[in-house]
Formats: sequence, structure tokens, C-alpha cells
Amino acid sequence: QVQLVESGGGLVQAGGSLRLSCAASGRAFSNAWMGWFRQAPGKEREFVAAISWTGTNTYYADSVKGRFTISRDNAKVTVYLQINSLRPEETAVYYCAAAPRGSPSRRNVYDYWGRGTQVTVSS
Repeated sequence: QVQLVESGGGLVQAGGSLRLSCAASGRAFSNAWMGWFRQAPGKEREFVAAISWTGTNTYYADSVKGRFTISRDNAKVTVYLQINSLRPEETAVYYCAAAPRGSPSRRNVYDYWGRGTQVTVSS
């Protein structure tokens, strides 16, 4: 059974930082790309970042380049998202996803999702 559990969200002031974690279990993590998405109230879920199994390749949404960093520790079966210089408009539920069947930036190719962790950025 595949399970993804996010943690690390919270309330932070604009300009602040958080480190999100996604602990994975099951086969979804093995040899798989992992991705982070976010969904703000009233908006569609959008791609944030993705990382290959070895960590060699990473992709980022243009809006987060230079501020967010995705990484993974395969020994701990965990993926991280370091988010810096947060903006109020980035208030959202952040989701972890595993094993895309196509381009890792497309949300509809992921079969495995966590329940999300809330990030709230105050102005």
C-alpha cells in the first residue's frame, strides 16, 4: 500500500521560510520521480517542483525558481521542499505526489498523493 504523509506546514510571515517533508511508504517511492504541488482556495492544484530518483534532475515552476528547493533522502524515504521568501499569495495546501506516468510537472499523471499540509503566509 502506498502512503505519502506531508508535514512541516504552518503559519509564517511574508518573507519567512518553511521546510516541508513528505514521508513515503510502499513501492511508489522506489525509482520514482516525486513532486510537490499546491492548491490555493478557489484555484486549481498547480505544479511547484519535482525531483528524479537520483536527485540529479529537478524541475521548478517559474514562480518559485530561486526560492524553493526540492531534495530527497532515499535512505529515509523522504522528499523535502525548502521554501524561502514566502509570499501571501502562496498560502495554499501543499501536496506531495509520487510516480508520475508522464511529465512530472503535470498533476494528472500522478496516481499517488498525500493529504497535504497547510501553509499560511501572513502579510
